[in-house]
Amino acid sequence: MPGLKTVEGQEMKQEVFLPDDYSPAEDEPFMNDRQLEYFRRKLLNWKSELIEGSRDTIEGLQDGTRNIPDVADRASEETDRALELRTRDRARKLVGKIDAALRRIDEGEFGYCSVTGDPISLKRLDARPIATMSLEAQEKHERREKVHRDD
Repeated sequence: MPGLKTVEGQEMKQEVFLPDDYSPAEDEPFMNDRQLEYFRRKLLNWKSELIEGSRDTIEGLQDGTRNIPDVADRASEETDRALELRTRDRARKLVGKIDAALRRIDEGEFGYCSVTGDPISLKRLDARPIATMSLEAQEKHERREKVHRDD
């Protein structure tokens, strides 16, 4: 097939040229190859940063195990460790959402609201590329959650 390369028996899309200064624009077709490649790279870079941060945390926790005699200093260090572990847990969950967004790109569903099927604005996707709902659907969802939470 034209436009496809075969690597290790799998078909792959031909690499999309993306200038360094490329930014998705409203005046081009929604979720064209360049926009999809832009978001794919953005997601992969974000995932890479999160994983690198996790490695640094693990190394820091392994290196930082020491006996601190002062009770206040030890409590402070344990609080810092707990905070770092909570941050890393959030990052782990975020990696899962990034992987889901990458799957949506591969499946042709990226950029469309999971509730309404309408396109999600490029500004929203650029700010939060893991978004699955349009801003309007997200706000409606959050209002509904707040009402049920208050019961």
